[in-house]
Amino acid sequence: MPKSHQDRELYFLLPNPKIPAVTATLEDPSFSLQTHPDRYRHFRLSCEGDLARLEMAVDPNAGLRPDHELKLNSYDLGVDIELADAIQRIRFEHPEVRTVVVTGALDRVFCAGANIPMLATSTHAFKVNFCKFTNETRLGIEDASAASGVRFLAALNGTASGGGYELALACDKILLVDDRSSTVSFPELPLLGVLPGTGGLTRIADKRKIRRDRNDVFSTLAEGIKGKRAVEWDLVDRIAPLSRWDASVQEMARELADEVQPRAAADQGVALPDLTVNTKGDRLEYEHLTLELQRDARTAAFTLRLPKDGGPRTAEEAHSRGCDWWIFALFRELDHALCHMRFNEPSIGTLTLRVEGDPQLVLTTDELISSSSHWFVAEVRHFIKRVLKRFENTARSFYAVVDRGTAFCGTFLELALACDRTYLLNDSEVPVFMGVSSVHDGTYPMANGLTRLETRFLADHKAGRRVLEHAGRVIEAQTADELGLATFAPDEIDWEDELRLALEERTSFSPDALTGMESNLRFAGPETLETKIFGRLSAWQNWIFQRPNAVGPRGALQAYGTPQRAEFNYDRT
Repeated sequence: MPKSHQDRELYFLLPNPKIPAVTATLEDPSFSLQTHPDRYRHFRLSCEGDLARLEMAVDPNAGLRPDHELKLNSYDLGVDIELADAIQRIRFEHPEVRTVVVTGALDRVFCAGANIPMLATSTHAFKVNFCKFTNETRLGIEDASAASGVRFLAALNGTASGGGYELALACDKILLVDDRSSTVSFPELPLLGVLPGTGGLTRIADKRKIRRDRNDVFSTLAEGIKGKRAVEWDLVDRIAPLSRWDASVQEMARELADEVQPRAAADQGVALPDLTVNTKGDRLEYEHLTLELQRDARTAAFTLRLPKDGGPRTAEEAHSRGCDWWIFALFRELDHALCHMRFNEPSIGTLTLRVEGDPQLVLTTDELISSSSHWFVAEVRHFIKRVLKRFENTARSFYAVVDRGTAFCGTFLELALACDRTYLLNDSEVPVFMGVSSVHDGTYPMANGLTRLETRFLADHKAGRRVLEHAGRVIEAQTADELGLATFAPDEIDWEDELRLALEERTSFSPDALTGMESNLRFAGPETLETKIFGRLSAWQNWIFQRPNAVGPRGALQAYGTPQRAEFNYDRT
């Protein structure tokens, strides 16, 4: 991971997986998390009519680092980047698809889960961010099913263990081959001294609602469960013998496809080209976004720029522009920049956010986003929803800066509401505006199932309704402050000093404590499958992954795959 400004080992995000780890500087944009099916090393994506097939064929010698081999379809970050890309492309480039068959291409192996040598030799920060990214990918699968009507069938052609079974659990249905040897399992506790890292325990308990005693047995049984017992315990939905495997997969895929209506015809997809990212010193520049790093201060500044032209007013025009539709392009850039910060800038803990442009422009675009039923506009809407969630799940402090020339309106007011604090310049001599649109009334639900206004005003629902009364309008700073949209609203005399002192104070705190505090405070209200997954992830990874029983010199992760037996401290804490 990064050592200094001059010498930064971009260890996990090399563009060519066969190139060994190299030293790069920020001027070398080799950290890109972008890929394309033509460059996949680990998956094969094919579409035929309304059925897609995503085959996992991990190249064992194409890991992002040279010190581990991706045996038995085990995965590292590079594998999951391809999976995330494939899901995204199915949603945008293949709107005709109604069912995706996720299966393995190796004999008797679906997926062995996360690569253990990779985890054992990674930094703690990387392990946490790796599991967070894989969680977001699997939640993206579930979102595609719930929001876009794309069903997923996990066709387990062989053993699915650990993260491999967690991938299957994210799908709508699971079919397991009945070959007398293939099992599903969570071997993390008995073999590694850790826990399933991508929501597995939550999904067997809360999603599949399996009995507690059976879950207890399953989660401590390293060899897993197969065949009829796997069906009886609802660990899988069906089993099929080898002699009928292909036919059973096709039949089950067809059943799932027939449950939903197609979104659009095959010729209506929208291509997802690579983003262009230029680096200039400590700046990353996209078309609509600039990220400026202040490493000495451990801060960074996001600046989002709205176009001068408001762009499409109809769904058909938005569809014709595809990835050039400015709001889609901007949120693709923000998504990429957030992932970059997670993996390549661990020492920068506090970020400011400004949105520059005309607030009225956002109101026009929001009207289209919130009201259109066109498949492409709907997918952009769901994409923005997922980026906002990734923003909130990023372990950084975010301060929205609302001053002269900013446009925190509608969708971009949602970004301000997602921040930990909002600083609003409130001076009668300085024109500063915010704006409210219909998107705040359920277009972008949070992980807790509530809107950001509902979460902000959890104790006073009327306050949220008062904000919505201004939907479709730009409001002045004083009114925004009175509505409760600002944390602090100093005048111009105090503005610079108050913001500077706030940033200096924040960066002086323990980053570990801040991560825990922010995760506790951001998702008030009801618990959901999603909040449980990320809440438990933060808790167990920031504890178990640092305990000697797992990562100490004789811990289970270090002893795995060696003749050495793990040594545990058996005191309960």
